Amino acid sequence: MRVLILTKIFPNSAEPLSSPFNRLQFGALSRLCKVEVLATIPWFPGARAFSRWSRAGRLVGVPATEDVDGLVVHHPRFVFVPRIGPGLSGPLYAASLARVALRYQGLVDVVLGSWAYPDGFAAVVLAELLGVPAVVKLHGSDMNVVARMSGPSRLLSWALPRAERVVAVSRQLRDAAIGLGAAPDRVDVVPNGVDRARFHPQSRELARRTLGLRPTGSVILYVGNMEAHKGVLDLVLAFATLSRGRDDITLLMIGDGDGITECRELSRLLGAPVRILGSRPHGEIPEWLAACNILALPSWNEGTPNVVLEALASGRRVVATSVGGTPDVVSSPLLGALVPPRAPEALARALELAVATPYDPSAVSDALDVLDWSGSARRLHGSLVSALEQRTREAA
Repeated sequence: MRVLILTKIFPNSAEPLSSPFNRLQFGALSRLCKVEVLATIPWFPGARAFSRWSRAGRLVGVPATEDVDGLVVHHPRFVFVPRIGPGLSGPLYAASLARVALRYQGLVDVVLGSWAYPDGFAAVVLAELLGVPAVVKLHGSDMNVVARMSGPSRLLSWALPRAERVVAVSRQLRDAAIGLGAAPDRVDVVPNGVDRARFHPQSRELARRTLGLRPTGSVILYVGNMEAHKGVLDLVLAFATLSRGRDDITLLMIGDGDGITECRELSRLLGAPVRILGSRPHGEIPEWLAACNILALPSWNEGTPNVVLEALASGRRVVATSVGGTPDVVSSPLLGALVPPRAPEALARALELAVATPYDPSAVSDALDVLDWSGSARRLHGSLVSALEQRTREAA
């Protein structure tokens, strides 16, 4: 089977830390079938001059083709018009890629769009152009945020019923796809995986010594995009309440994004000793998880967040919001606690209880029921095979 993958969320030389879940799953998938990755790059005339303000400008130097962990990845450009209505961005995205897609006429069996809109919409359009089945993979914000906008909602209501399969990383996203017209018997839940060889219980004391952290006290860790919708300001507010009058609790925040400045200003205003570390290589994350007592993820919406899987596999309990697929993972008090989104007071109480409650890291890790990346890729491969078989039956 030959699979053409279309996605705008994938690592590249300018953003090597982007979307490691896609890199890991598609790398494992490439060992089961032939994979071609089109990891798209936004472009508009003169983009380089706007590199300070525009992602398109920062990505101008990404080469047309590069090797990403053994995968040959192509980076076709798509026309990106700032402030264009979201209802027009999907058709423009598909039109930008039509010429590239036609090069694969007769060379691929399935088109996989990874991210509902515009990638999933474009995958359906381009698969029809190539005469092959389309599969759309759903992640989280693509359905919880983007698909709720009127333009994308209308176009996804057209595209999802036309896809031979829809793949969702959580049951909640499966239900959202069905709500937009996808046939229930064509929607598969394929959870992301976790690399147990890298994420497993390790010595907290050794990790803190290696990272230069103090050996005593409790460490709360956040890893993710530093954006408002990830709840980072809620976390700073909660930590300010929790740490008032105490010096035995530390909050470390790892990630990059538009919310960094606001987090720094808020922590300074509240007198909360938050350490914002910026982005760190993915290879360091196991050590930071080993050093912490609790992982906090107060997102307003999610798919199935990989950092939660990685924390639990590392034997670290989680305090997170009850959104998306997170409740399916943090399913017992042994694994952590869930609070409503946008509720800093409830988050502060849950964190206070969490840091005061001892636990066995090995028991936490052993209780996590999750696939590895090979298993996740096999499930995705099964969905792709089903799409191909479905198209063959319909053509008979």
